[in-house]
Amino acid sequence: MTPPRAGSLDARFSLYLDLARGCAALAVVVAHFGYFRIFDDAQIARIPDFGREAVITFFVLSGFVIAYSAEHKNLTAKSYVVARAARLFSVVLPVLALSFILATCVRDILHVPVEDAYELRRPWLYVPFHLAFLGDVWHFVERPPWLIPYWSLDYEAWYYVLFGVFHFLGGRRRWLAAGAVLALVGPRLWLLLPVWLSGVALYRLQARLTFGRGIARALWLLSITLIGLWGWLDPEPYLRGVANAWWPFPGIRMGSADRVLADYAVMVLVLLNFACARQAGFDAILRLARPIRFLAAHTFTLYLSHGIVIGLWQSVLPIERGAGYEIVAIGTAIAVTALALNPLTEALQRGLRRAFDAGFALGARGLGLKA
Repeated sequence: MTPPRAGSLDARFSLYLDLARGCAALAVVVAHFGYFRIFDDAQIARIPDFGREAVITFFVLSGFVIAYSAEHKNLTAKSYVVARAARLFSVVLPVLALSFILATCVRDILHVPVEDAYELRRPWLYVPFHLAFLGDVWHFVERPPWLIPYWSLDYEAWYYVLFGVFHFLGGRRRWLAAGAVLALVGPRLWLLLPVWLSGVALYRLQARLTFGRGIARALWLLSITLIGLWGWLDPEPYLRGVANAWWPFPGIRMGSADRVLADYAVMVLVLLNFACARQAGFDAILRLARPIRFLAAHTFTLYLSHGIVIGLWQSVLPIERGAGYEIVAIGTAIAVTALALNPLTEALQRGLRRAFDAGFALGARGLGLKA
């Protein structure tokens, strides 16, 4: 029932995906410099906002990489669950702790208002809530303090679950489990599921998508041009209005899914870009392997933690909007934070892998099964 293996990734395409991941994380940071009014109005007008497009790139990339991993690295349900859980929680645990601790200090010691401060009064409720990635299920639209990007994890974590159900279960159990997960998460997560699954489909079908190197490079350049035009022309507000008008659940806010029509269009451009990059033969990228791998290794911490740096900075220090020194200083603080967190998250990931493996072994012994 599992599709045949789609083959391993060559070094050039693997590096290209890492580069795409790193560029997407940087695009989100730049977009939030506009969102949090660190840029002035003139800079916001001149610099296209590719933040949402970057998240859609993450979704497509995630589906592709998870499908690859399940066929070449995590070959059993146990190893799949351990790998995904350890990766997620190794970053989520320290960043979520920093979010609540620092926001509480700002509110209680500096007496500065904090957005979503109601969560700080009941951390015993909201921390487990966010650790379960429930912020976008059904009626909920909840974010941890200063962690706007967390919404994408509320989607992606459940897509990991759904993929695992379909990949490792069969027959009636597969459909019953998938139906239960879909019923739990609600309609907002249904809307963006095709975006994530498009990455899985690209992985499965990549061997059939063959064309010459010249055509691949021309289409790759076309995809880059179209993505640039998309960001510059910004048709998203109109499409968001259409999506809200079509939304069939008036009692449920669309929340992060209200850009779904634009997301589908961006998804097509990202798929075209990835499919062409695989066959374009970008040999020069091999000479940049070390910096690309370095950037890719820090993207998750950069993506999730930069909001804390911005939120704390705005709470403690006045910001001169648009000032070059201010932009450089905040950017440097974000980079230093991501660099500092990364060794902690890597050590925590190794520890969580051991803990989850031990938990599975203990559970198997308790059930009288082989570990």
